[in-house]
Amino acid sequence: MRVRLPGGPRGEPGPRPRPDASGALAQRWRGQRPRLEVWYVTLTDPRTGTGCWVHHELVSPVSGDPFAHGWAAVFRSDADPVLDRFGPWPRRAAQGAGAPFIGEGADFDPPRLRGEAGRLVWDLRWHDDGAAPTPPLFTFPAWAWERETLPAAQVVAVPSAAFEGSLRVGRDEMALSPETRGAVSHIYGHGNAQRWGWLHAELGGGDVLEIVSAVSRRPGLDHLPPLAFVQLRLGGRDWPRDPLGAAALFRTRLGLPTWQVRGTVGRWRLQVDITIPDADSVRVPYVDPDGATATCVNSERAHAEIVLEHRRSTWEVASRWDLRAGAHAEVGSRP
Repeated sequence: MRVRLPGGPRGEPGPRPRPDASGALAQRWRGQRPRLEVWYVTLTDPRTGTGCWVHHELVSPVSGDPFAHGWAAVFRSDADPVLDRFGPWPRRAAQGAGAPFIGEGADFDPPRLRGEAGRLVWDLRWHDDGAAPTPPLFTFPAWAWERETLPAAQVVAVPSAAFEGSLRVGRDEMALSPETRGAVSHIYGHGNAQRWGWLHAELGGGDVLEIVSAVSRRPGLDHLPPLAFVQLRLGGRDWPRDPLGAAALFRTRLGLPTWQVRGTVGRWRLQVDITIPDADSVRVPYVDPDGATATCVNSERAHAEIVLEHRRSTWEVASRWDLRAGAHAEVGSRP
């Protein structure tokens, strides 16, 4: 039975037209300092158990010249994860026209991305797999993304799409199977959070769960509990309707290897347990535009146990998903 959530239809129009995937991926940086802009792709090939993460960054530091750089990581079922970096190279705001990210070693020109870094080579393309294009998923409110009112915000420009192409690790080349699916996201703001957790879970049939749970770096807010922004897309409806208004109704326990999110909004309750296996993870040092450092632990072969309950006379399980080595997740901390 298809669960029908109380949220609005995906892409439901608000006071202003919402961008499509192309608009949601367009470069936003126009020379401001300090700023951090990120485009990233994550995917899973369920036939081989392979996961991939390609992360592109544009950094406009407090002082010094703006630059672009990034990294790629491949996670295999029968080998240790491999991560290598590309860049950096100089970047100017005038380069905002056209493809979001073109440079030495990596091109991100939707719907295609290709490049090489150390032992890794990738040539990937996403498409709608015969289905109608799905609109972006606004983990943060659409107005916050469009007006840049928060210290940073994220939008999942392509929440669920079929991917084709190939990955190469050293001499081992892998063609993606037709079952491969992934997502494409965009972040823009002043830098990374003080602490954070992130989850992207493909639930089948275009349904997805996206969670960004974070602690702000702003003085006075950096000691508060994580604030969870949750968007569950089921059957073409997004819940909660207002991710910012609902954020205070969720509780997060950040940690490694397991972290959790719990929350009740109206008659619906969501419980999520995420495990990032140490053997299937990579540790990546981050540097913010102001020079502060952080460490991200990421896995594209994470586990996620997700339970959605609906209250009638009592709480009843409406849906349950158990993703083994198929969820995309990370935890970030300082330093």
